[in-house]
Amino acid sequence: MSQDPKRLEEQVKAAQVEGKGLPPIEQWNPELSGDIDILIARDGTWFHEGEPMQRETIPRLFSTILRREDDGEYYLVTPVEKWRIQVEDTPFLAHTLEVEGEGEMQLLGVTTNLGEHVVVGADHPLEVGAYDSDSTPRPVVHVRRGLEARLTTAAYYELADLLVEETTDEGKTLGIWSNGQFFEVGQG
Repeated sequence: MSQDPKRLEEQVKAAQVEGKGLPPIEQWNPELSGDIDILIARDGTWFHEGEPMQRETIPRLFSTILRREDDGEYYLVTPVEKWRIQVEDTPFLAHTLEVEGEGEMQLLGVTTNLGEHVVVGADHPLEVGAYDSDSTPRPVVHVRRGLEARLTTAAYYELADLLVEETTDEGKTLGIWSNGQFFEVGQG
């Protein structure tokens, strides 16, 4: 089988059911076909063989068959093929933060660089960790299938403006409310 992204694109389109959302890749368990020279850079750019993918429709399509498995690796999966790819940080960027309501009733939504929208909550939790290299914040929202979207700097600053202080058993903590859930961001 070829490592040709065009062939993968054809398989994905053939497997999609129109109007039914994402392909059911959780049901697809082919053997590993190998590594394919696709890299998702930290800035969200998708590369094939060192060159940026020019057509935005290809990364959008491939993102629908992308998953992260228990081994921490990222794979493009079709009913008959499974290709390992490289991801520098996260496969998605959350560049837009939308806020509705206030306090515990507040809803935070993010839109990724590939057009997917999720509401922060139990199904899409927010975590603010830090990079090991320099301890800068690494805010991510879990999107699906082990995949995360890292908040861009602008979205993170918007989030920071919404922080509130809450008291827990461990003391005062800073965090954010969304969809009835409190997501801790740091110590108060």
